[in-house]
Amino acid sequence: MKKQKVALSSCLMGNACRYDGDHNRNDALLEKLKDYEVVTFCPEDYCFGTPRPTMDLVDDGASIEAISNGSGKILSEPILDYAKDFFREHPDVKLFIGKDRSPSCAVCSGKVYDKEKNLLYTNGAGLMARVALNHGVEAFDSEVFLKLL
Repeated sequence: MKKQKVALSSCLMGNACRYDGDHNRNDALLEKLKDYEVVTFCPEDYCFGTPRPTMDLVDDGASIEAISNGSGKILSEPILDYAKDFFREHPDVKLFIGKDRSPSCAVCSGKVYDKEKNLLYTNGAGLMARVALNHGVEAFDSEVFLKLL
């Protein structure tokens, strides 16, 4: 029987791809996924390398963009391109598990700010998570997924 394919934030697998060069390995999560075929992803590492400056999701009134806290540059386009390519290359992914609070991977825990960096809300979706949801992929933050099982 073919295993269901799950897309998993690479840092949760233990890969050192966080902005600071660390990881978020989650052994409890990996145990829950032992019967899945896991495909890892990290758009931020792929696009900008590790380590890198942090970024925030900023709502400018017209759209929500990923903005570098180092340079102030808009970083959304390469992340969105990576995400679209990922799902084009993996059309059989049925489940997406993102890292909580990540501006790329959070499904329902991303912090979204206004242009002056005032916090607007804390239940936003990261850029790659939005692409997953737009593809109809069932998507969860890792902390939420662990509570479901």
